[in-house]
Amino acid sequence: MAGRYFDEWQVGDRIEHPIRRTVTETDNLLFSTMTHNPQPLHLDAEAAKASGFGQILVNSTFTFSLLVGLSVGETTLGTLVANLGFTDVVTPRPVFIGDTLHAVTEVKELRESKSRPEAGIVTFVHEMMNQRGEVVCRCERTALLQRAPSGD
Repeated sequence: MAGRYFDEWQVGDRIEHPIRRTVTETDNLLFSTMTHNPQPLHLDAEAAKASGFGQILVNSTFTFSLLVGLSVGETTLGTLVANLGFTDVVTPRPVFIGDTLHAVTEVKELRESKSRPEAGIVTFVHEMMNQRGEVVCRCERTALLQRAPSGD
């Protein structure tokens, strides 16, 4: 399913994204090293065992990025002009290697663009849950989306 145009959204629209993703050790290792994050909790099994978590903790910026990525197909794919910002990013529970994650999106706000009449602004609330239904990441994303073609 492709993303929707600005005109096709309503406040309160909710999408359960169909793609689920099991996080692997490779995901965490590559993301942490690609972003130059040397945190031992993400990379050192012995240090992680000695922590309060008792095991490797998945990099929270990976979790956040995966949340946004899982939402794109049904929200902004092909209709996005620009992401305007991400706010209120929280990670209330840890993610561990082997957790299976899925995402849900709800439209919080719609508003006209003052500078671009061919587009509008949508504020999405994205949530990521683990296999137990616990929220592991939440954020708001504000996006500038194209309006639907007029069909002229």
